[in-house]
Amino acid sequence: MSRIEGVLKALKEQGRKALIPYITAGDPHPDQTVSLMHALVSAGADIIELGVPFSDPMADGPVIQLACERALKHGTSLRQVMAMVKEFRKTDPDTPVVLMGYLNPMEAMGYEAFADAAADAGVDGVLTVDLPPEEADQVAPLFADRHLDPIFLLAPTTTDDRIKAISEHSSGYVYYVSIKGVTGSATIDVDEVAKKVAHVHELTALPVGVGFGIRDAETAAAVGRVSDGVIVGSVLVDTIARHQTDPDALRNALTDLLHPMREALDSLAH
Repeated sequence: MSRIEGVLKALKEQGRKALIPYITAGDPHPDQTVSLMHALVSAGADIIELGVPFSDPMADGPVIQLACERALKHGTSLRQVMAMVKEFRKTDPDTPVVLMGYLNPMEAMGYEAFADAAADAGVDGVLTVDLPPEEADQVAPLFADRHLDPIFLLAPTTTDDRIKAISEHSSGYVYYVSIKGVTGSATIDVDEVAKKVAHVHELTALPVGVGFGIRDAETAAAVGRVSDGVIVGSVLVDTIARHQTDPDALRNALTDLLHPMREALDSLAH
Protein backbone atom coordinates (compact mmCIF):
# COMPACT_ATOMS: atom_id res chain seq x y z
CA MET A 1 0.00 0.00 0.00
CA SER A 2 1.41 3.38 -1.01
CA ARG A 3 1.64 6.25 1.45
CA ILE A 4 -1.13 8.05 -0.47
CA GLU A 5 -3.42 5.04 -0.40
CA GLY A 6 -2.75 4.53 3.30
CA VAL A 7 -3.57 8.13 4.22
CA LEU A 8 -6.77 8.21 2.16
CA LYS A 9 -7.87 4.82 3.53
CA ALA A 10 -7.34 6.00 7.12
CA LEU A 11 -9.25 9.21 6.49
CA LYS A 12 -12.16 7.29 4.97
CA GLU A 13 -12.31 5.00 7.99
CA GLN A 14 -12.48 8.11 10.19
CA GLY A 15 -15.20 9.66 8.02
CA ARG A 16 -12.86 12.55 7.20
CA LYS A 17 -11.90 14.28 3.96
CA ALA A 18 -8.40 14.93 2.66
CA LEU A 19 -6.98 18.44 2.54
CA ILE A 20 -4.44 18.65 -0.28
CA PRO A 21 -2.69 22.00 -0.66
CA TYR A 22 -0.53 22.92 -3.65
CA ILE A 23 2.49 25.20 -3.66
CA THR A 24 5.15 25.75 -6.31
CA ALA A 25 8.62 24.55 -5.30
CA GLY A 26 11.11 27.41 -5.17
CA ASP A 27 8.46 30.08 -4.64
CA PRO A 28 9.09 32.64 -3.25
CA HIS A 29 12.62 31.25 -2.78
CA PRO A 30 14.07 27.72 -2.82
CA ASP A 31 15.32 28.13 0.75
CA GLN A 32 11.74 28.53 2.02
CA THR A 33 9.99 25.60 0.33
CA VAL A 34 10.67 22.92 2.95
CA SER A 35 9.63 25.25 5.75
CA LEU A 36 6.40 26.04 3.91
CA MET A 37 5.71 22.33 3.41
CA HIS A 38 6.01 21.76 7.15
CA ALA A 39 3.75 24.76 7.79
CA LEU A 40 1.09 23.24 5.53
CA VAL A 41 1.22 19.97 7.47
CA SER A 42 0.96 21.81 10.79
CA ALA A 43 -2.11 23.62 9.45
CA GLY A 44 -3.81 20.33 8.60
CA ALA A 45 -2.59 19.14 5.20
CA ASP A 46 -2.97 15.41 4.57
CA ILE A 47 -1.13 15.31 1.24
CA ILE A 48 1.05 17.97 -0.38
CA GLU A 49 1.08 18.67 -4.10
CA LEU A 50 4.42 20.26 -4.89
CA GLY A 51 4.58 22.05 -8.21
CA VAL A 52 7.65 21.64 -10.38
CA PRO A 53 8.27 25.08 -11.91
CA PHE A 54 8.03 25.17 -15.68
CA SER A 55 8.36 27.99 -18.19
CA ASP A 56 5.06 27.25 -19.96
CA PRO A 57 2.52 25.96 -17.40
CA MET A 58 -0.38 25.79 -19.85
CA ALA A 59 -3.07 24.54 -17.47
CA ASP A 60 -2.36 27.23 -14.92
CA GLY A 61 -3.68 30.76 -14.63
CA PRO A 62 -1.64 33.92 -13.99
CA VAL A 63 -1.18 33.30 -10.25
CA ILE A 64 0.66 29.99 -10.67
CA GLN A 65 2.38 31.17 -13.87
CA LEU A 66 3.93 33.99 -11.84
CA ALA A 67 4.92 31.54 -9.10
CA CYS A 68 6.77 29.48 -11.72
CA GLU A 69 8.51 32.61 -12.94
CA ARG A 70 9.62 33.53 -9.41
CA ALA A 71 10.94 30.01 -8.81
CA LEU A 72 12.73 29.82 -12.15
CA LYS A 73 14.27 33.25 -11.56
CA HIS A 74 16.02 31.66 -8.57
CA GLY A 75 17.16 28.75 -10.73
CA THR A 76 14.88 26.12 -9.22
CA SER A 77 15.49 22.87 -11.12
CA LEU A 78 13.80 19.48 -11.03
CA ARG A 79 16.77 18.01 -9.18
CA GLN A 80 16.50 20.81 -6.60
CA VAL A 81 12.82 19.96 -6.15
CA MET A 82 13.80 16.35 -5.43
CA ALA A 83 16.33 17.61 -2.90
CA MET A 84 13.60 19.65 -1.19
CA VAL A 85 11.43 16.55 -0.81
CA LYS A 86 14.40 14.62 0.56
CA GLU A 87 15.03 17.36 3.12
CA PHE A 88 11.32 17.39 4.06
CA ARG A 89 11.47 13.61 4.58
CA LYS A 90 14.17 13.96 7.25
CA THR A 91 11.56 15.15 9.73
CA ASP A 92 8.29 14.08 8.10
CA PRO A 93 8.24 10.44 7.03
CA ASP A 94 4.46 10.24 6.82
CA THR A 95 2.88 13.02 4.74
CA PRO A 96 2.54 11.98 1.08
CA VAL A 97 4.09 14.29 -1.50
CA VAL A 98 2.85 14.44 -5.09
CA LEU A 99 4.96 16.18 -7.71
CA MET A 100 2.74 18.14 -10.08
CA GLY A 101 4.06 19.55 -13.29
CA TYR A 102 4.69 19.08 -16.99
CA LEU A 103 6.39 16.47 -19.11
CA ASN A 104 9.33 18.46 -20.47
CA PRO A 105 11.51 18.56 -17.31
CA MET A 106 10.88 14.84 -16.69
CA GLU A 107 11.73 13.99 -20.30
CA ALA A 108 14.88 16.12 -20.18
CA MET A 109 16.08 14.29 -17.06
CA GLY A 110 15.18 10.92 -18.55
CA TYR A 111 12.21 8.85 -17.40
CA GLU A 112 14.20 6.23 -15.52
CA ALA A 113 16.48 8.80 -13.89
CA PHE A 114 13.42 10.79 -12.88
CA ALA A 115 11.68 7.75 -11.39
CA ASP A 116 14.83 6.74 -9.49
CA ALA A 117 15.35 10.26 -8.14
CA ALA A 118 11.71 10.63 -7.13
CA ALA A 119 11.65 7.32 -5.30
CA ASP A 120 14.97 8.06 -3.58
CA ALA A 121 13.73 11.48 -2.45
CA GLY A 122 10.54 10.08 -0.93
CA VAL A 123 8.05 11.24 -3.55
CA ASP A 124 4.77 9.29 -3.49
CA GLY A 125 2.91 10.32 -6.63
CA VAL A 126 3.38 12.13 -9.91
CA LEU A 127 0.77 14.22 -11.71
CA THR A 128 1.99 15.24 -15.16
CA VAL A 129 -0.57 17.62 -16.63
CA ASP A 130 0.32 17.11 -20.29
CA LEU A 131 0.92 13.35 -20.17
CA PRO A 132 -2.30 11.49 -21.03
CA PRO A 133 -2.49 7.85 -19.96
CA GLU A 134 -2.41 6.71 -23.60
CA GLU A 135 1.12 8.10 -23.87
CA ALA A 136 2.37 6.96 -20.45
CA ASP A 137 3.51 3.49 -21.52
CA GLN A 138 7.16 4.36 -21.01
CA VAL A 139 6.77 5.76 -17.53
CA ALA A 140 4.01 3.54 -16.13
CA PRO A 141 6.18 0.47 -15.46
CA LEU A 142 8.97 2.65 -14.07
CA PHE A 143 6.54 4.25 -11.63
CA ALA A 144 4.99 0.92 -10.67
CA ASP A 145 8.39 -0.63 -9.94
CA ARG A 146 9.20 2.25 -7.59
CA HIS A 147 5.77 2.48 -5.92
CA LEU A 148 5.04 5.93 -7.38
CA ASP A 149 1.33 6.60 -7.89
CA PRO A 150 0.49 8.04 -11.33
CA ILE A 151 -2.30 10.59 -10.91
CA PHE A 152 -4.33 11.87 -13.85
CA LEU A 153 -6.82 14.68 -14.39
CA LEU A 154 -10.54 14.40 -15.12
CA ALA A 155 -12.40 17.37 -16.60
CA PRO A 156 -16.10 18.31 -16.61
CA THR A 157 -16.11 17.26 -20.27
CA THR A 158 -14.46 13.84 -19.78
CA THR A 159 -16.60 11.04 -21.19
CA ASP A 160 -17.60 7.94 -19.23
CA ASP A 161 -15.39 5.66 -21.31
CA ARG A 162 -12.43 7.93 -20.77
CA ILE A 163 -13.07 8.20 -17.02
CA LYS A 164 -12.91 4.40 -16.86
CA ALA A 165 -9.75 4.30 -18.98
CA ILE A 166 -8.01 6.99 -16.91
CA SER A 167 -8.96 5.21 -13.69
CA GLU A 168 -7.41 1.98 -14.96
CA HIS A 169 -4.10 3.79 -15.42
CA SER A 170 -4.29 5.70 -12.12
CA SER A 171 -3.50 4.90 -8.52
CA GLY A 172 -3.68 6.94 -5.32
CA TYR A 173 -6.51 9.20 -6.41
CA VAL A 174 -7.92 10.92 -9.47
CA TYR A 175 -7.96 14.70 -9.70
CA TYR A 176 -11.27 16.16 -10.86
CA VAL A 177 -10.88 19.64 -12.33
CA SER A 178 -14.04 21.44 -11.22
CA ILE A 179 -14.14 24.14 -13.89
CA LYS A 180 -13.53 24.53 -17.61
CA GLY A 181 -10.43 26.67 -17.76
CA VAL A 182 -7.12 27.28 -16.06
CA THR A 183 -6.37 27.41 -12.34
CA GLY A 184 -7.85 30.36 -10.48
CA SER A 185 -9.99 31.39 -13.43
CA ALA A 186 -13.58 30.98 -12.28
CA THR A 187 -16.00 30.55 -9.41
CA ILE A 188 -16.89 26.97 -8.66
CA ASP A 189 -20.45 25.71 -9.22
CA VAL A 190 -20.79 23.34 -6.27
CA ASP A 191 -24.09 21.81 -7.41
CA GLU A 192 -22.63 20.95 -10.80
CA VAL A 193 -19.48 19.56 -9.19
CA ALA A 194 -21.58 17.44 -6.83
CA LYS A 195 -23.46 15.84 -9.73
CA LYS A 196 -20.31 15.18 -11.72
CA VAL A 197 -18.30 13.78 -8.80
CA ALA A 198 -21.16 11.48 -7.82
CA HIS A 199 -21.13 10.17 -11.38
CA VAL A 200 -17.33 9.76 -11.35
CA HIS A 201 -17.66 7.70 -8.16
CA GLU A 202 -19.96 5.34 -10.05
CA LEU A 203 -17.20 4.74 -12.61
CA THR A 204 -14.10 4.41 -10.43
CA ALA A 205 -13.19 2.87 -7.09
CA LEU A 206 -10.39 5.40 -6.61
CA PRO A 207 -10.79 8.37 -4.26
CA VAL A 208 -11.71 11.59 -6.06
CA GLY A 209 -9.99 14.84 -5.16
CA VAL A 210 -11.49 18.08 -6.47
CA GLY A 211 -9.37 21.08 -7.37
CA PHE A 212 -9.63 24.48 -9.10
CA GLY A 213 -11.88 27.04 -7.41
CA ILE A 214 -11.36 26.17 -3.70
CA ARG A 215 -10.81 29.54 -2.10
CA ASP A 216 -11.97 29.42 1.52
CA ALA A 217 -13.44 27.25 4.27
CA GLU A 218 -16.95 27.57 2.84
CA THR A 219 -16.06 26.25 -0.60
CA ALA A 220 -13.79 23.60 0.94
CA ALA A 221 -16.68 22.26 3.03
CA ALA A 222 -19.11 22.40 0.13
CA VAL A 223 -16.76 20.40 -2.09
CA GLY A 224 -15.75 18.12 0.76
CA ARG A 225 -19.36 17.00 1.15
CA VAL A 226 -19.29 15.42 -2.30
CA SER A 227 -15.64 14.37 -2.74
CA ASP A 228 -12.91 12.45 -0.95
CA GLY A 229 -10.64 15.45 -0.75
CA VAL A 230 -10.19 19.07 -1.71
CA ILE A 231 -7.16 20.42 -3.54
CA VAL A 232 -6.26 24.04 -2.82
CA GLY A 233 -3.79 25.87 -5.02
CA SER A 234 -4.15 29.36 -6.44
CA VAL A 235 -5.37 31.03 -3.25
CA LEU A 236 -2.31 29.70 -1.39
CA VAL A 237 0.07 30.70 -4.16
CA ASP A 238 -1.47 34.17 -4.24
CA THR A 239 -0.90 34.42 -0.49
CA ILE A 240 2.75 33.50 -1.03
CA ALA A 241 3.06 36.27 -3.62
CA ARG A 242 1.60 38.85 -1.25
CA HIS A 243 3.94 37.90 1.64
CA GLN A 244 7.04 36.89 -0.29
CA THR A 245 9.35 39.36 1.45
CA ASP A 246 8.51 38.25 5.01
CA PRO A 247 8.97 34.50 5.69
CA ASP A 248 7.38 34.57 9.14
CA ALA A 249 4.33 36.50 7.95
CA LEU A 250 4.09 34.14 5.00
CA ARG A 251 3.96 31.00 7.14
CA ASN A 252 1.38 32.61 9.42
CA ALA A 253 -0.75 33.71 6.47
CA LEU A 254 -0.75 30.20 4.97
CA THR A 255 -1.73 28.74 8.33
CA ASP A 256 -4.50 31.31 8.76
CA LEU A 257 -5.87 30.37 5.35
CA LEU A 258 -5.53 26.58 5.52
CA HIS A 259 -6.49 25.86 9.13
CA PRO A 260 -10.11 27.05 8.77
CA MET A 261 -10.42 24.76 5.74
CA ARG A 262 -9.19 21.88 7.88
CA GLU A 263 -11.76 22.70 10.54
CA ALA A 264 -14.51 23.03 7.96
CA LEU A 265 -13.70 19.62 6.48
CA ASP A 266 -13.50 18.01 9.91
CA SER A 267 -16.94 19.39 10.73
CA LEU A 268 -18.25 17.03 8.03
CA ALA A 269 -16.88 13.93 9.80
CA HIS A 270 -19.41 11.25 10.56
